[in-house]
Amino acid sequence: MRVMFLAAEAVPFFKVGGLGDVVGSLPRALQALEPDWDIRLVLPLHDHLDRERFPLEPVAAFTVPHRNGPILAEAYTTAWDLPVYFISGAPILLESSVYAAHPSQDGPKYAYFSLAALELARTLGWMPDVLHAHDWHTAPAVYAVALRREHAPFWAHTRTVLTVHNLPYMGQGAGPALQAFGLPPAPDDSGLPEWARVLPLPLGLWAADAITTVSPTYAREILTPEHGCGLEAFLRARADRLTGILNGLDTTSWDPAQDPEVPHPFSPEDLSPREENRQALRDEVGLPHPAGRVPILGAVSRLTEQKGMDLLPAALSRLEAYPWQAVLLGAGDEEIATAWQALDKRYPERVKVILGYNPGLARRIYAGADMLLIPSRYEPCGLVQMMAMRYGCVPVAHETGGLADTVLDYDLAPRRSTGFLFPEATAKSLAFALRRAFAVFADPRRWRALQRRGMRRDFSWQASARAYAQLYRALAR
Repeated sequence: MRVMFLAAEAVPFFKVGGLGDVVGSLPRALQALEPDWDIRLVLPLHDHLDRERFPLEPVAAFTVPHRNGPILAEAYTTAWDLPVYFISGAPILLESSVYAAHPSQDGPKYAYFSLAALELARTLGWMPDVLHAHDWHTAPAVYAVALRREHAPFWAHTRTVLTVHNLPYMGQGAGPALQAFGLPPAPDDSGLPEWARVLPLPLGLWAADAITTVSPTYAREILTPEHGCGLEAFLRARADRLTGILNGLDTTSWDPAQDPEVPHPFSPEDLSPREENRQALRDEVGLPHPAGRVPILGAVSRLTEQKGMDLLPAALSRLEAYPWQAVLLGAGDEEIATAWQALDKRYPERVKVILGYNPGLARRIYAGADMLLIPSRYEPCGLVQMMAMRYGCVPVAHETGGLADTVLDYDLAPRRSTGFLFPEATAKSLAFALRRAFAVFADPRRWRALQRRGMRRDFSWQASARAYAQLYRALAR
């Protein structure tokens, strides 16, 4: 089987968010599962590719039709675990950063890239059995395949999969760019709301042979008014095409026994070095060493309302009577950052705030903190809770999306649990969950058992790869 992956980012080449982790891992997991399959990845050639690490070789040149005349495109490849192509072209500025400040600025870039990827396949004479696109950036390719099937024999037998990593991001403002590249609005009988008929993601959802989301719970949530973003009725009508497949984690990279960022390696069999990581984390961020056994709370996140990081100051203020310390790492919304800094000033012996992106410190927080705070208002999948559990850091999370699928609450199943869930994205609900966590933390034997269960959970990509392989086979029949 021939499978073509299209995305805006993929590790190790480009990473902005969780999408990069997924697209960098899933094709390799599928290749390991199905070594006879021909799996290829196509990415834009963003300007910050490390060309010393990944030297490029040209493989094809072709044109992409546009209202103002054809655009010359060039494709390159580099040595990797499987075939990977990078597409460049002028005057479309693919060489800019992965994402602009607003989707309308990215509209021409990703409309061009989506269509250029199709032209690359045709130029190479490589007809994919399955085209797997991710989010709004590559949804135009799914729509274009549907439009071309009737009159372009090359695409007649290609089936399409569109994975939704975050439904609210539909490519708002990108409609004019699609039309400039010859992609018309969806027909009136598409079932889409009128406002959605020109947006990349809804067009892809209408055209896709299969729709996936990144967790089973999120697949159910987007059928409701609360999470459906105005597309819930349309998606309910397409529920037979919709599947929730939980993302995996690169468990080789995320291994506290082998991680070079962890000062004192440890494993589920021997948690004793983790105490040294707790003390090392305090020293690194400047927290005092308290008398007795005091839990360290961690947070590693973008500072956005979606992630619920605005709830932390009020939640922690409700817990003044309890002993705890907190290390909060994040970047994003200035108002939330200011509230975090005010918390730091209010509790200088308890709270340390680090604003910015620091992947090494993030790993040391997972390895040294006792609990990770994940109050996301919605979370399609989430990887941070999996990373935390791998490192013995117990998640305290809002019961939504992939968090509900991966964290088993202590009160529901004490002998199988891996964390603590709370039902509402409020400071009060988070604080109550933390009180429950503190009660278990007070018993070291129960706490270590909870940590070990989380560390031993299988979050590898194997189960996800099997589910996608089964989906591809069903489509290709």
